Amino acid sequence: MHEESELVTGEAVVLDLRVAKLASRALAMLLDVLVQFALLLGTFFVLTLTVPGEDESLALTLILVFLVLILVGYPVLFETLSRGRSLGKMAMGLRVVRVDGGPIRFRHALTRGLAGFVIDFWALGVFGAVAVIVSLCSSDGRRVGDFLAGTLVIRDRVPESAGYPAIGMPPGLEGWAAQLDLTRLPDDLALASRQFLARFGQLAPEAAHALGWSLAQQVGNALGTPVPPGVPPWAFLAAVLAERRNRDHARAMQAYAAQVQAARGYVSAGPGAPGYPQANGAQRAGPGSLPTGGQPAAPSPWSAAGSPAPSSATEADPPTPPSGTPAPVAENPFAPPS
Repeated sequence: MHEESELVTGEAVVLDLRVAKLASRALAMLLDVLVQFALLLGTFFVLTLTVPGEDESLALTLILVFLVLILVGYPVLFETLSRGRSLGKMAMGLRVVRVDGGPIRFRHALTRGLAGFVIDFWALGVFGAVAVIVSLCSSDGRRVGDFLAGTLVIRDRVPESAGYPAIGMPPGLEGWAAQLDLTRLPDDLALASRQFLARFGQLAPEAAHALGWSLAQQVGNALGTPVPPGVPPWAFLAAVLAERRNRDHARAMQAYAAQVQAARGYVSAGPGAPGYPQANGAQRAGPGSLPTGGQPAAPSPWSAAGSPAPSSATEADPPTPPSGTPAPVAENPFAPPS
């Protein structure tokens, strides 16, 4: 059982993925329980051979310790190392992700493991009854551990929806966007901008203009930069989100290069080391970092000649269609996203 669900990545890119529901999760859990049962049998066999029979307190203590380690440590270890997949989930093609679509980390896996042991399955869960009831009541099939950890179980082998194309950088705004400090942009505002651009062609022109200016001013206030004069609001938002995505990709490439160099015995894997990737001629250390090198930003073709930039985002055009004759469509260097 599954249903379509929208997930949002850390760069505010919406993905249509199928959420794993009770049936597939139950099969994955059954496989994991069989593995845990085999580990428990092996542990008990070793303890019977190594622990003296007359020391019952020591034997009981060791049994309890290994019971908790296997029931909690097994899912935590596998989901941390494999980024959200235990052996059962691998067999069923499932994966645990954050509610924003990003990969889980140790703290998420630990929260899910502890909640599964105490609430969902074993201690208070009446052998999984709590997890089943909560999952059936949740539209996304989440159990208590998922709610506490902020996670979701999805079908791992589902492609991205073609309904949400990637946002490209508007021509001429590359240099301007490279100077932005994107660490100040909230994720929820980035998501709202991404959804607006994805549905831009479905909105009435007046509504699209008003909503675009409202979002552009909010983003400009968050970043501390106004909308450049002559730049449409959708182009401003597209430039911000495209630059945010490019910096995330550059950071991922740098992390991968550092791992490769460390595996080959390199002592230094920082900027300037052989093979260290650069993004557009500039060193970018994170999704919101400012470039530290490269050529000066080229002037934007969207800016009007001799027109001073407004001092704040609130001084940009009002969130209503401006009066006067609009610019001819033929002069737009690119078409709005559909």
